[in-house]
Amino acid sequence: MNGSEHTRSFWTHERLDFSAPMLRDDTSTDVCIVGGGIAGLTTAYLLSRENINVVVIDATAPGSGETSRTTAHLSSVIDDRFYNLERWHGAASARLAAESHAAAISLIERIVGEEAIDCEFRRLDGFLFTPQADGLRLLEEELEAARRAGLSGTRLEDCPRELRLDGNKCLRFPNQAQFHPLRYLQGLLAAIQRQEGRVFGATRATEIRESTEVVVSTENGSRIRAKYLVVATNSPINNRVSLHAKMAPYRTYVVAAEVPADSVPPGLYWDNLNPYHYARLGERRGTLDTLIVGGEDHKTGQEADTDLRFRVLEAWARQRFPQCGKITDRWSGQVMETIDGLGFIGRAPGGPENSFVITGDSGMGMTHGTLGAALVTDLIQGRPNRWEALYDPARKPLSAGINFAEENFNVARQYLDWGRPSAPDDLADLPANCGRVIQRGLQKLAVYRASDGSLHEMSAVCRHLGCIVRWNDTEHTWDCPCHGSRYEAEGEVINGPAISALSPHVSAPTESSYGKEP
Repeated sequence: MNGSEHTRSFWTHERLDFSAPMLRDDTSTDVCIVGGGIAGLTTAYLLSRENINVVVIDATAPGSGETSRTTAHLSSVIDDRFYNLERWHGAASARLAAESHAAAISLIERIVGEEAIDCEFRRLDGFLFTPQADGLRLLEEELEAARRAGLSGTRLEDCPRELRLDGNKCLRFPNQAQFHPLRYLQGLLAAIQRQEGRVFGATRATEIRESTEVVVSTENGSRIRAKYLVVATNSPINNRVSLHAKMAPYRTYVVAAEVPADSVPPGLYWDNLNPYHYARLGERRGTLDTLIVGGEDHKTGQEADTDLRFRVLEAWARQRFPQCGKITDRWSGQVMETIDGLGFIGRAPGGPENSFVITGDSGMGMTHGTLGAALVTDLIQGRPNRWEALYDPARKPLSAGINFAEENFNVARQYLDWGRPSAPDDLADLPANCGRVIQRGLQKLAVYRASDGSLHEMSAVCRHLGCIVRWNDTEHTWDCPCHGSRYEAEGEVINGPAISALSPHVSAPTESSYGKEP
């Protein structure tokens, strides 16, 4: 079982066809795209529309990654706030950021119409509210900055009365949107295949050689030769250090609750807390709507009680939406927060001119992946794009230097795990379906007890840059607290930047060596 399936996303209840064959033979193409989420499939769709040959590969199946674990807000209201973007980048750049996300929503709307994708796309209002002591000042500051960025926001003296939001005043932003992300991806996949694009599942990239010709080797032994490479994974696997030093991985949590039909007005709702929260409606089921509430983010691998986040999130939801009934689903996802609030889209730093990345969604994955696909398509086709400099992965955001220092100091602290003693080498009390990092001599081992009682021992050293992984008891995964690589309970890699499994420990002990009867 994929570790992320220990919790279930609301979007995955419906049986949708994402079948894609495994790539078994060597092949060649114009563009090889690594990653079958919204960024990768939108890139493939746009390029194939222009008669460019594309091959998309995904380690599992298209649509099975972070796009399946989103809350699917489609917003031009930047998560990191426009007043921060102005401070980090200037007013002109903040305006371009708003323009790019608005354009992404319009592009999704256009594709939905042209390809007749039934994905519940809907335009609606967004509402920003804050319970903080200085909340009114922050709302005013954000409203002024958003207007300078070109958004037509307004201040409401009374938020929608059906809601018990924190305070009565909030900001309203019209012309935002929402959709069903997996239905949309299914439509994209079908359109790509109609346009003779090739999409392969169960095809994990294990090595990428970048030169005038790109060669991508896969776990299956097949190789793809291409003129261009686009790495559209949640975290880039073709860059070991430079990009990861400018962004941080976060786990974000979501619950879905039943509410009476029409008891929550349609809209996108965000607060300004830290950690923050957000909400929207899902589809109606009979006489009930589904309220989807997310937030309570923390850095990946740096929170021991992950289940607490769900409990806090549910309490937050029931306080503000007292009509909440049964919790039907809960899940978590991974977002990459950049130090300056904007993603990294374009030519991969340190790589050749034909290598591109789309990463750093900063919590706005659906619009970020879409605008990233449009930008990369223009770059491959040699067309100018007004967002190129804004999202340049090689940029050095000096104005966000404090954030850069704080994030990298945080990463450095995680390496102290090497010197801290781990649990003793005694696993008699380790329950089934649980994991633990233990110390055996000088070795740090990640040990998992399966449901049948068998023990699986692996090195606890992340295959990316050598941090010690930590057990995630909610998702049953090993999570790296440095750069967010994640592994299944038995060691197979789930999330990059690592591209290979945790190293197995060859001398697995017997049950009796832990003090149990033979």
